[in-house]
Amino acid sequence: MSADRAALQAALERGESDGGAVEFKERLTREVHLQAGRFESLAAQLRHRVLSGDGRAEYVLGVTDAGGLAGIAAAAFEETVDVLRLLADEAGAEVQSVQTWAVETTDPAGVVGIAEVVEAPGVHRDESHIVIGTAGHVDHGKSTLVGSLVTGAPDDGQGATRRFLDVQPHEVERGLSADLSYAVYGHGAEGPIHLRNPHRKDERAEVVRAAERVVSFVDTVGHEPWLRTTIRGLVGQRLDYGLLVVAADDGPTRTTREHLGILLAMELPTVVAITKTDMVDDAQVDDVVEAVEGLLRQVGRTPLEVARYGVDAAVTEIDETVVPIVATSAISMAGLDVLDELFRRLPKRQGATEAPFRMYIDRTYAVTGVGAVASGTITAGEVTAGDALMLGPMPDGRYRPVEVRSIEQHYHRVDTATAGRIVGIALKGVKAPALERGMVLCPPGTAPPAVRAFEAEVMVLNHPTRIQTGYEPVVHLETISEAAEFSPLGGQLLPGDTGTTEVRFKFRPYYVEAGQRFVFREGQSKGVGTVTRITETAPNA
Repeated sequence: MSADRAALQAALERGESDGGAVEFKERLTREVHLQAGRFESLAAQLRHRVLSGDGRAEYVLGVTDAGGLAGIAAAAFEETVDVLRLLADEAGAEVQSVQTWAVETTDPAGVVGIAEVVEAPGVHRDESHIVIGTAGHVDHGKSTLVGSLVTGAPDDGQGATRRFLDVQPHEVERGLSADLSYAVYGHGAEGPIHLRNPHRKDERAEVVRAAERVVSFVDTVGHEPWLRTTIRGLVGQRLDYGLLVVAADDGPTRTTREHLGILLAMELPTVVAITKTDMVDDAQVDDVVEAVEGLLRQVGRTPLEVARYGVDAAVTEIDETVVPIVATSAISMAGLDVLDELFRRLPKRQGATEAPFRMYIDRTYAVTGVGAVASGTITAGEVTAGDALMLGPMPDGRYRPVEVRSIEQHYHRVDTATAGRIVGIALKGVKAPALERGMVLCPPGTAPPAVRAFEAEVMVLNHPTRIQTGYEPVVHLETISEAAEFSPLGGQLLPGDTGTTEVRFKFRPYYVEAGQRFVFREGQSKGVGTVTRITETAPNA
């Protein structure tokens, strides 16, 4: 709960008036306030408040008609917000945000809050939304480049734009990202739509609402100790493209090669951005471009220098084998217009809307007034508010029924979201502690498996000796990161080998399907694989 009561005090001081945009409600219940006649009357009242506020109203909840702090139980507050959302839907509006405070003077302690209600812009389909995953060595300028792209502002040389993506205190202090960050900007008829402050939820929501093309970034971690997090970002998200950064003052490193290997293993079309070109002379930039071109050719890819061949060629030729290269500087803004044009024109790759809905959970949290929220990238199909879904598998292999309370995309409320979108889904029927990364949401009736073991074709990229039965790496598949035991069918696998192995999760089952690609890693050992068939499911599945 927020410690700052200024917003609450201001709303109470404004008070209710016949022509105002503030409404006091102590409590709303399904049993009373959704009844015929009462529901329509309250929806009309809400519509009046929204129109009076030029498209925006404030509902102060948990207070008396006179504005006294009554406070209500958390469960009652959650129900009140649910009813308010239904009223808003009826009135052509939506609950955009909810702030809450504790009322310690009541016994037991209760909750008061402000729900911000805004006029709904309508269903936002956002069919051209692309998702880009960044990769590259620590301090090569990933977050700074993304920060300058989404704000349209140059960096000051001290990481001013990077700070828009570092959110944890230790990240800000050290200037190093330690977890995945998400950023968004857009393109409209007049050009790029930037954010003044990407931390502001309302600005991000407005981009999603207004842009003709939305560009989302999943910004990964470049520091070696957090490689597991980087793999999660590149493997566990439904990415359309990769953006690999290489600093002009350093060139390709071992981490660069490792991140490139992951991008290629996932068969992800990739753009290479040479960053920090303002720090070196043209000859050094040319040397680094040449080094990157040589690295790409070593792994069977064709480099395409955009400065030489143009954006048209890059858009036309980019695929799993052709890699555009763009020289950039977040300080001088050189090359960012080229990236803008690429991201505006590159086609959406991830789709599969005709398949049943599926989303692997990446992050989980609880929101007062909303409940449990699961976020991730939709893998297939589409989901609509009110849908019945299955959540799991649980450690015992079972799935449990849940209902979609609401859907948000970069803090913008949407009625429906489709494959390839990064969303947060508020769920009814489950508490936040029961949600775990690696679980999946899917429709009922699809007989989702709870897989204990599967067979896979794997390629060993690096290993000091030989892989034998009992080898235990961490398997990264979608958002799953789980220790597993390998049993090679031929008895062993050597570095550089391609072969078949059974993979058995050590601790619990997961949703796995044939055809899914994964990365496995243990120490300096690493490899990639593709699931070929399921060999064992949990008995309770």
